[in-house]
This record gives sequence, structure tokens and C-alpha cells, in this order.
Amino acid sequence: MQSKMPVLSGPVSYVNPLVGTAEHGHTYPGATVPFGLVQLSPDTPLQGWDGSSGYHYSDSVIRGFSHTHLMGTGVGGLGDILLMPTVGEGSVEESAYSSPFSHTQEVASPGYYRVFLQKPGVTAELSATARAGIHRYTFPASNDAHIVLDLQHGVGNSVFESSMRIENSTTISGTRISDGWGGRRAAYFVMQFSKPFDSSVIEQDQVRLGEGATQASGKSVKSFVSFKTTDGETILVRVGISGTSVEGARRNLSAEIPNFDFDAVHTAGVQQWNDLLGRIQIESKDPKIRRTFATNYYQSCLAPVLFNDADGTYRGLDKQNHPGAGFQNYTTFSLWDTFRAQHPLLTVVQPERVPDMVNSMLAHYKERGAQEMPVWPLWGNETGTMIGYHSAPVIADAFLKGFKGFDAETAYQDLRATALNPRNGQDEFGQSGYIFSSSAGSKQSVSRSLEFAYDDWCIAQMAQKLGHTEDAQMFLKRSANYRNLFDSTVGFMRGRLADGTWRRPFNPKQLVWADYTEANAWQYSWTAMQDSPGLVKIMGGDAPFINKLETLFNEKSDVISNIPDITGLIGQYAHGNEPVHHVAYLYNYAGAPWRTQARVRQVMDTLYNDTPAGDPGNNDCGQMSAWYVWSAMGFYPVNPVGGIYVLGSPSVDKATIRLNPIGIKAGAKERTFTMIAANNSPKNVYIQSASLNGKPLQNSYLTHSQLMAGGVLRLQMGIKPNLNWGKALSTRPPSGMPANFQYAALPTPSLPNVPIILKLPIRVIAGSEDATGGFVPDFNMEDGSTNGNTTPVDVSAPNAGPEAIYQSERYGSDFSYRFPVPKTGRYTVRLHFAEIFGAQANERVENIDINGTRVLENFSVAAEAGQNKAVVKEFTDIAPNAQGEIVVRIAAAPGSADKNAKISGIEILAP
Repeated sequence: MQSKMPVLSGPVSYVNPLVGTAEHGHTYPGATVPFGLVQLSPDTPLQGWDGSSGYHYSDSVIRGFSHTHLMGTGVGGLGDILLMPTVGEGSVEESAYSSPFSHTQEVASPGYYRVFLQKPGVTAELSATARAGIHRYTFPASNDAHIVLDLQHGVGNSVFESSMRIENSTTISGTRISDGWGGRRAAYFVMQFSKPFDSSVIEQDQVRLGEGATQASGKSVKSFVSFKTTDGETILVRVGISGTSVEGARRNLSAEIPNFDFDAVHTAGVQQWNDLLGRIQIESKDPKIRRTFATNYYQSCLAPVLFNDADGTYRGLDKQNHPGAGFQNYTTFSLWDTFRAQHPLLTVVQPERVPDMVNSMLAHYKERGAQEMPVWPLWGNETGTMIGYHSAPVIADAFLKGFKGFDAETAYQDLRATALNPRNGQDEFGQSGYIFSSSAGSKQSVSRSLEFAYDDWCIAQMAQKLGHTEDAQMFLKRSANYRNLFDSTVGFMRGRLADGTWRRPFNPKQLVWADYTEANAWQYSWTAMQDSPGLVKIMGGDAPFINKLETLFNEKSDVISNIPDITGLIGQYAHGNEPVHHVAYLYNYAGAPWRTQARVRQVMDTLYNDTPAGDPGNNDCGQMSAWYVWSAMGFYPVNPVGGIYVLGSPSVDKATIRLNPIGIKAGAKERTFTMIAANNSPKNVYIQSASLNGKPLQNSYLTHSQLMAGGVLRLQMGIKPNLNWGKALSTRPPSGMPANFQYAALPTPSLPNVPIILKLPIRVIAGSEDATGGFVPDFNMEDGSTNGNTTPVDVSAPNAGPEAIYQSERYGSDFSYRFPVPKTGRYTVRLHFAEIFGAQANERVENIDINGTRVLENFSVAAEAGQNKAVVKEFTDIAPNAQGEIVVRIAAAPGSADKNAKISGIEILAP
């Protein structure tokens, strides 16, 4: 017998938590409340990148139900305290207790999850509060019904130590301490069963303990408790979770789920979601749009998560418990992503949480003691993931919008110290105005420089308002450093060396970790949100800028990269990753808002939907969803701290934002802002005219003060663009830079990107910029990525070069080298290889062509010589091509298990 879920009404009825669980969305479908610490959700077997949330729609087996999950991240984590009902012979082995399931017998809605487990014939239902979860299992008749507790299980982490104690026949408590992303952390739990269990079994580090054992500790602690059940009997388990202690978990359970009333927990969760989702009320003739909007709004409010107990105690980055902090502590800030749209959205729809989020960041700074504001904090640790110091825009935005409840001066001083801390290239940025490009590690010099410049602009705004005038000028000057990486010859932001010259070679489609973060030059060259009009100017003005944007969207969607993050491609525009999220709106700054309108609709219509594959990429703690929420309403914060919303083209027909739904005094009128898109349709995407509160609106933007004052924005939509609306300079979104700001000169542009002519004999080391033994850096490559290590290499092969040659490599699915040489000669070409990354014989198979002639086919370095041994292949009497070049092409052979061909060095010897 399966219990019936109450019929849903209100906004929750449109939400599908399964959206984003397929492809690369990395979302989870389980039960949670807004910003809750507990995300009680099923875990499936898929491992690796697409298993980061613990669940993937392509799976057909459920491993169990764990209580903590990450929302849409590109790294796995959490997955604490797994429970799973079973029937039959009891076992703690995952292969025995996991169960097949069907999506046709699966239901997910806000605060609720249900699935029928086919192997035991059990219906599992889940619901949650902020710090506790409740399970309801409906069993068949059995003398061997069990509930498994697996403390070894996790998502993307391993157990350092775990422990459990059976307190009595209805209560188990314990701890799971794990090592994973961000470091060591602890999850504490107390669980209570609605029915006393008849017996229990505990396994400690693969050893089953004797009968009557009540506690265990070790790296692998598992248990199952057993019951006799009648057909349709339900057994409930309520579980308190804490980051501070077992007693904290017990208090959380007592405060939030004091009994076994599953339906009451579910109903309360639905009410929380309806209250939150009801703060934006939309209308659309298309039910798919209604579902897509509601789901994205829901998914934009799952993180950050509360990280304190019901009594206020939280675990700090100093590894101490902090009672009575006076604010709600939050964790799981994916700031590189969420500063762009999700945090600005929260200032409008969740203003009551904003001061506590800022206070959480200030506590982080104080407790960590590293003069660094949060980068990517997770459960009392700093993961250090991604780049920038993007707590700056979140805090500056809150301060400039007038939020109280935190110490603004302390916040400013902490941000100032963070920006001036000489780490991550910040010393080079401060002294030279950009971070030097280098092949040493993943320096990400361009991306870091551009994002530091933006963060410094945010700090400058705080400094100015707080009266720190000299600091404001210093940070404002630093914010213009984005210009130091613009090469007017190629029209892109690109890497520069310490001597000021441009890094070579350059390919705007090439992902070079030395310069870019999860992106290429096409995707990062628009990162100057603080000064978009200035960006238009250095790119040549309106027409060239518009042409560049059009080329971005129309360019071939091939990306020279081996990372999975570049998804959601329209041309070279990669919406599946965050750096481009503002780019479709940049046409407004060049007087062509009608092009923004078309592009924004294109992104919404083609990359978002209401199915499990409805996310264009990692949801990234709500940023991917927040972009849709803003855009569907017709405007977007291009500069998240600028107090400006750039108009686009709404997908919904009407959106009403409730601006003061809490704290309304008796008799006070609720304040709302309403957007009406008249004559809206999938074809009528263009704004014909606009009005605000009944008065014509010529500006192609709104201000935050206009939004918060309430009123009605009316957009008259049509099938043909209005080429004049928003075209005039006076109607365009303004820059964040002062009108009289004195910019430094742009850097000297590069020479045309022609091949570098090397003197014969030519000796090139692949994958390194460090010359060695007569071999020079590989500036003539086209495409490919670099790697290396210090593994000792046997260089006894005839004609082998120095060991360092084989400790680096260029790799990729298909890449080339192009060397100009005198046309009259015949040349000897030597190719150098070594397998230094463990590929087995015939696992990495490649084809090599020289000037279009296949010289090596189905070649495996490991099959030729094994591991860590130099291989040299020599080819004689090679004639240049008609252009006077020798072109060496390296490509993975069809059917190769490893899709990356590789090479360590190339020699071209004179006749």
C-alpha cells in the first residue's frame, strides 16, 4: 500500500525538483526547505563529475537516502548518514541493500520525495525541516524487514572516523567525520524510530560485532535494525543533523520534528515554499513556462544553507563551537557563481536573510585568521575553490542597497585586507596592473585579473560611501586594470608575460588554464561589468562591438578544451558556465537593445525547460536558475552591484514582485512591482515601447530604487524590432566609472599572429615554457592543452633528449604544430613521446600526420615502451608544404579509449 501525497496547490504545484538531475545540472530531487541544512534525497550509483549531487536521472538503482547534498556543483561532497529499507536477509553491503526503481514510481515536489523500491517492495517517503529529516517507509508483510544505516557512504569523500551508539531500541546516535572537498568536517546525528526494533547488527571495519553490541567506531561503521511488519505497515524514522555535536543534533530533532507526524512536517514545508515562491507571482499562457519559472525560482533558494543549531550554536572555521552568535550562520556560498544574479535576487525576495549571510562572511574572516574573506566555504571549511574575492560584491551590494544588521566598517576593512593580501597573484595585480601569464600551474592570469578588477570596483563603492576617499580612488584605479589585458590587434583579453609582451601562441577558442578559468578568450573578454561602456569603446565603438557580440553567438561551437564545464553553447557563448551570464545584455550598452531581446529569448527558449535535462549546465547553487528568474521577468543585473537592471525580453506575460511581504504594519498597504508584457508570445520578443507607472520609458534599464519603490513596468511587445528604442546614448545603461575618470593608455597591441620563425635546427618542448637542453617552448602549437609531472623517465632510447622533455606534454583530441622553414630543403623530423600518466598499452592510441601524410597510425606509446620511458620516432626526407611549412598533426585515433593524443617534443633538423 502506498500512502497518498496531498494534492498540492499554490506555486509549489508548478515546481519539478527533478529538473537538472539529468545531463550536467547536478541537482538533487529530495526533500528540503528554503536554505535548509538538511537535503534528504536519494543517492544513485553514478560516480564522477555527473554524480556530484549524489543522484543522476540516468541511473535506475537507489543506494539509499542520505541527509546532506550539494546543489548543482561541479565537485561532489556531503552525502552524510545514509538509511535504506530492505526486506529479506539482512546485509550492510551496498550491493545487497540497494534497489532498482522506476521514474514512473517516483514523485518529487518541494519538501517531499517518494519512490517505490522494487527489490524490497517498500515505498519510501521523505520530508524535512531546516535541520532534521523524516522518513516514512511502507513495508510489505515480512519477518525480515530491516533499515540499514551506512556511515561509510558519502558523495565525493571518504571517512576519517565514524561512530554510532544504540541508545535504546528506538534511538541511535553518532558521528561521521569525513575527508573530502575542503578538508575534514563532521556531521552528527540522532535518529529515532517510530517502532522499537527487534534486533540489531553492527559491522565495524568489515567485522561483524557480537550479538548485543551497541556501539562501534572506525572508518567503516554500518548497521541494520530489524522488524516484523504487516502488509502496509509504516515505520518512520526522524533524524536530527548538526555540525556541532550529537547533543546539538538531539536538540535540533526535538525542536523541529518532536514527533512522528510526517504529514505535519510535509505540510509545514509546503507552506514555507508557498510563502517564498509567492513573493513573485507570474502569469503565462504556456504551462511549461510556468513550471520552468517556478522550478528555477525554487532552485535559486536552496543555497546558501543554514549552518547552526536551533539554539544558534554553530561550528566556526576555527574548529570551535560558537554559541549565542546573535545571527543565523550560513555556509555553502558558491560565490564565483552566485554573486552575479542569485545574491542580487535574494536582496529582493529574501531580504530578511541578507544581513545574516553578511554576518556569516564576517565571522568566516575572523575565525579563519587568514586575512581572506570567504571564497567557497562549506560546512566550517574554506575549500578555496574558484577565483576572485566575490564576497566583495555580495557585501557591497547589501551595503549600497541600505541593508542594516551588520557592521559595515568592519566589513569594509575585512574586504580591504583581503584585496591587498599578496596571494593568488594579487601582489602582481596590485603592482603591475595584471597577473603575469605563466605555464607554471593553473594561474588563470586573465580571469583572475579581470575578476579582481571587478571586486576592487565593488570595494571602491563601499570606501567612497564610508568616507575612505583615498582608498576609494586606489580601488577605483585598480578596477580599470581590466584594460591592461585587452589586445586591440586580436580584439580579446589575453595573457601577458611579466615583461609586458603578449603570451604566444593565441587562439581565442583555446582553454589555457594558465590564463582562463573554465572558459576561453571568447567567453572571458566581456568581463568588465563595472564599465561596460568602456568595454564598448576599447572594442572600437558601437558597430564593432555589436559585430563582435554577433560573432560570439554565431561562431562555430567548437571549444578546444578537455573540461566538461563549457556547456550550453550557442556559438562560442557558453551559458552552461557563469562568466558569460551577463553577455547577452551587453547590446543595450551599444544602443541595440533589440538584439539583447532576441538573444535572451533564444537562451531561455533553447537552453531551459521543465524536464530533468532542463539545466544548460551545473546549476551552481542557484546561479543558473537565478539568471532565468531575472530574465523571465524581463531584466537582469549586468553589474550586480551597480543598482541597475538592464531590460531584456520577458518570457512570462506578467510578473508581480511582493516587495514587503513581511513586517507590514497593521493597515499598511503592501508594496509591489509589476512587469506586464503586453502582446507577448514566442514570436513577439521585441519591445515596441515601454512605460513606467504610466509614463513613457526611453531608458533600456531600470534602477534598483525604481524597482523597490514599486509600480508598474509595461512593455509592449511585437514581432519586429524597434531599432530606435534605447538607441540614444542618453537612454543606455550607465557605466560604473566616474565621467571624469582618467584611464591609463591601453597596452601596446601585439604584432599579427603569424608563426614564429625558429632557427634550424628546431627543437621544441611540448607543454612547457621552460627551455631545456636546446629545446625551446612550443609557441607554434595550434590547439591542445598542457600537462606535466616530475616522474623519472628512462631516456636511454637513441636520439632521446633530456629527461625534462618527457616530463611535459601537449595533449588533446586533435592539435597541430606549424613550423615555417626554407622551401628548398628536405628535413628530418623527430617526434618525442613518453607515457607518464599511467595509460596502459593501446589505451591511448594516436595518429600522426606530417604535411598531410600519415607517418604513425594507431600508435600507442605505452605499447611501444611501457611507462616512463622515452620513445623517439624519426622521419627523413620531409619536404615543406606549398606555404613553406612543416605541419605536424597529432590526433586521437578513432576508437581510442583515451581521447587525448599526446606528444613531448619535436625536432626539425636541416638536411
